[in-house]
Amino acid sequence: MLEFHLGTILFQLIVFVILMIIVGKFGAKPVVEMMRKRQSYIDNQIEKSESSRKEAESLLAEQKSELEKVRQEAQTIIERAKKQGESEADSIISAAKDRADRLVVEARAEITREKDKAIASLRDEVAELSVLLATKILEKEIDEKQYDKEMNQVLKEVGERL
Repeated sequence: MLEFHLGTILFQLIVFVILMIIVGKFGAKPVVEMMRKRQSYIDNQIEKSESSRKEAESLLAEQKSELEKVRQEAQTIIERAKKQGESEADSIISAAKDRADRLVVEARAEITREKDKAIASLRDEVAELSVLLATKILEKEIDEKQYDKEMNQVLKEVGERL
């Protein structure tokens, strides 16, 4: 059966304690040191990851704000270009209307001058023909039949000249 011997149990207990001291002194310290280094490495990696994430978020926010600024500038440029185009179109239309108005005024003035010239020319011709008629009438003393005949001839000449 099982027998317990105090000497064997004490010897085994002393050997176990000595073994624990040796393992604790030579085996546990390197393992604990290795575990501390590993824990430190993991903590360092977590901190780097966290700082990288924060930096990435900050860069993302900065890029979003820059993108919004660029969009606003593009919108401003587009609006400015539209206004400038409308302004140029209005000025071109205004210049064309002014030119058309000037041309109409000049044409009317030219028509008036030509009309006045034609009237003056007709007056001169009528005066010339009146003098010619009076001269012919005075040159010949004619009777009424011949007067009508001469008058028709003069009127025919006036009609041919006009």
